[in-house]
Amino acid sequence: MNKKKEIVLSGIRPTGFVHLGNYFGAIRNWANMQDEFDCYFCVVDWHSLTTHPDTKELKPNVARLLSELIGSGLDPDKCVLYIQSDVPEIAELYLYLNMLAYKGELEKTATFKDKVRMQPGNSNAGLLTYPVLQAADILIHRAVKVPVGKDQEQHIEMTRNFAERFNYRYGEVFPKPYAFNYGEALIKIMSLDGSGKMSKSENQMNTIYLADDDEMLRNKIMKAKTDSGPTMPNAAKPDYIQGLFNLMKVASADEVVKKFEADFNNCSIRYGEMKKQLAEDMIKFITPIRARSEAIRNDDKYMMQVMEQGAAKARASAKVTLQLVRDAMGFKYY
Repeated sequence: MNKKKEIVLSGIRPTGFVHLGNYFGAIRNWANMQDEFDCYFCVVDWHSLTTHPDTKELKPNVARLLSELIGSGLDPDKCVLYIQSDVPEIAELYLYLNMLAYKGELEKTATFKDKVRMQPGNSNAGLLTYPVLQAADILIHRAVKVPVGKDQEQHIEMTRNFAERFNYRYGEVFPKPYAFNYGEALIKIMSLDGSGKMSKSENQMNTIYLADDDEMLRNKIMKAKTDSGPTMPNAAKPDYIQGLFNLMKVASADEVVKKFEADFNNCSIRYGEMKKQLAEDMIKFITPIRARSEAIRNDDKYMMQVMEQGAAKARASAKVTLQLVRDAMGFKYY
């Protein structure tokens, strides 16, 4: 008898453009999980409302994101790839979980404090209860593995707490999920000025997007921050120089990386030469992903099929969970 696969859930917001940090920090790992686990990957459009209440751009953003996810290796026949708002059962579970969430714990979450600082005029209830909706996304499929970055681990711990509270009060329905990273250590993709992570919507000239054309890629990489070079052999690299080497490690051949590492260590590195090489290698890396994504996005029939298929599969799973939840809570009056 085949062993039942563990359930994986992860989501991505349809705001801004998918960049290299998304690809290496999440999407590539999701593609690796498809054969080993029972995977649900969600475009979380409701989540985007907490910071982007204007919905005019949602339709093109969702289409672009879906096409880039598939172009990057997600297979809708191997995983369940769907849009959050196509699964209304998530909203009902969100309602129930809100009754188990406390104002004090929600106000303490690091992401809530950060967002309130960034948008003081829009401290909405959705922002406060963001971790509860995220918990509903995970628990609606009774997922146990949740691939997330460090900044989301606090939310996964809260999801475990909500699951435990529900199980204690109403009976065992939910497994306790945990944060999970697939395989090798994640590659850290820094912005081109070394100031932090790449962003889907901010610092666009310091971020490499999967949709960037060849000229844009060259332009961004050639303008990346460098210095006059090391003054002593085997010196430590500043963050912005290490960031360039990290990009080279994902796009260039091993011997190319070794050559420039040696040049840096013996103080003979020419950053202009390094950036030219990196730009051409990055173009070779991104071009096939961009081409696949564009072809998928321009195939309206296929895109509709992917969305309908994903919604049907996700709702089938969600309905089973929600029935267990309703039965456990006693919502059965006739």
